[in-house]
Amino acid sequence: MRPIIALLFLLAAAPTSAAATRKTAPPGPRSPRSAETRDPEALRWDLTALYPSDAAWSEAKAALGKDVAGFRGRHEGRLGASAKALADGLADLAQLRERYERLFAYAMLRSDGDVKAARPRELRQEAERLGVELEAAASFVRPELLAVDAAKVKAFLKEDPRLAQFDFFLSDLLRWKDHTLSPREERIVAQAGELEGAAPAVHGVLTNADIPWPTVKLSTGEQVRLDPAGYQRARTAPSAADREKVFRAFFDAVKTYERTLGAAMDAQVKGHRFEKDVRGFRSSLESALFAANIPPAVYHQLVADVNRSLPTLHRYLALRKRMLGLSELRYEDLYAPLVKDVERRYTPAEGVALTLEAVAPLGAPYVEALRSALDGRWTDFLPRPGKRSGAYSMGVYAVHPYQLLNFNGQWEDVSTLAHESGHTMHSALAARAQPFPKYDYPTFVAEVASTLNENLLLHRVLDRTKDDATRLFLLGRHLETLRTTLFRQTMFAEFELAVHKRAEKGEALSGEALSTLYLELVRKYYGHAQGLCRVDARYGVEWASVPHFFNYDFYVFQYATSLVASTSLAKAIREEAVTGGTAARDRYLAMLSAGGSRYAIDLLKDAGVDMTTSAPFAAAMDEMNRVMDEMDAILGRAGHPRAAR
Repeated sequence: MRPIIALLFLLAAAPTSAAATRKTAPPGPRSPRSAETRDPEALRWDLTALYPSDAAWSEAKAALGKDVAGFRGRHEGRLGASAKALADGLADLAQLRERYERLFAYAMLRSDGDVKAARPRELRQEAERLGVELEAAASFVRPELLAVDAAKVKAFLKEDPRLAQFDFFLSDLLRWKDHTLSPREERIVAQAGELEGAAPAVHGVLTNADIPWPTVKLSTGEQVRLDPAGYQRARTAPSAADREKVFRAFFDAVKTYERTLGAAMDAQVKGHRFEKDVRGFRSSLESALFAANIPPAVYHQLVADVNRSLPTLHRYLALRKRMLGLSELRYEDLYAPLVKDVERRYTPAEGVALTLEAVAPLGAPYVEALRSALDGRWTDFLPRPGKRSGAYSMGVYAVHPYQLLNFNGQWEDVSTLAHESGHTMHSALAARAQPFPKYDYPTFVAEVASTLNENLLLHRVLDRTKDDATRLFLLGRHLETLRTTLFRQTMFAEFELAVHKRAEKGEALSGEALSTLYLELVRKYYGHAQGLCRVDARYGVEWASVPHFFNYDFYVFQYATSLVASTSLAKAIREEAVTGGTAARDRYLAMLSAGGSRYAIDLLKDAGVDMTTSAPFAAAMDEMNRVMDEMDAILGRAGHPRAAR
């Protein structure tokens, strides 16, 4: 997760959207004290760095609310009067944003620490309402500044040194001139932002509360309730019959609500079309990517690169069929473990030590900064009743990032620790090097730091792992990451693009039509017609179970592009580290420290990856094929073993 402020510098920085697993050798270096102690509190985050108590938070919220309410009166109509007036207004808004980030962070972290408790939920709801108020209060800034002559703004930059921290924001502002409305219209659009929560709210209520999820009995005798979390666990069942039972029961339940979820998706897409139309963009895709200045061609190129590389995915499918010992590969078989997990459990201390060892190629200062973070109660390590599931890292400027984990001692948990630590260090380095208006890095690079750390971890462990069984396990998990991120996420992106194109042509988006479209894509990607993987027609409704389609617009492609970029960067850093070189590492760390001071495409290009070309994706495909080459060789040495069914 990125820092809380989703846009580079406040709502004024871009118009408001109204729609808007593995095993390894023993651990390495000694771990920090906090991960070794048995004191449970030492493994939980310390929120007193934000506010000493809920009462202090409430007091800060009241003060912020008062200042937000007065912002318009303090600055509206004055921003273009002088360099001082502009600097005063932007500095005021920046400090409001910084205070809000801290306020929201506390509320979110308190809520996620105990989702059952009422008061933390109330704090978060109060913070979200204040965020809408701040959004509306700031809505006049962009149109008012765009009414000022560009030459005058440039002159202001030279007159008042306080404006230096806003130079990127102001230069970026000029791109928005043709897409910015009048102050009154901007305020209406900002207030309409509350409506954008309808589709995700409907989807969330249905999937988390109202759908009567079925319970199935597996061949082991275990009874499993197939809500989304239960389905994700049960779809990895070793038994092919169990997997079929799980898939059919889950998607039959989703199918029952296909029409309702289709209406929710239609509402979401209409919100995106509204944004496109009122701001004068040619497509919803262009509208979604404009804020980060990402050319739509990058999105189209990724889809084209993946479609050209489907033979690599199809090679993977043949390998999966071989390793599972199946006469026919079905869609239900895509999540069955390729290799049985080699028994190895990790304590948080061991996970921390291994992560620190893995990131050594990034240099001693990086390692020591991360060690200090993991020793400083920035992380909530362990699962507990009421705690939110999953994992994330949240940046808080002028304090420090916070990490949520649910560390259960598996290899996957070590990998997740490395992943989230990448986000944490990205936020920490950016906050150290940049003023608040420039520290929030673009979404397009958000997953680069996290997946690069995962890559370093994998290759560090592979470097010292000699036995074939463990190597096969690690390589198989990495192969799954490449498959699900590069191919599955891009398939989602292609579906999202097709859906919006249909809507922009005035075509209906019924649940049934969406399922037909999705099924066509799934069957194309997984070689249904070629007999590579049979995809039952009932699984066309899978789109309705993907939360991203209901919460974001054109977001998921960035998972793929980030992994493509990080794979290329990690390879350069690892290879250079062998010879003692630091150029690739230094370019990468400079990118992290740059935060949001430049556009994402330019940040990556300076780091050594040009995402406007197909070369980085081709390199990722080379890695995927090298992984399969080694797995083929290991299987050959083992006499082509067949997994038990």
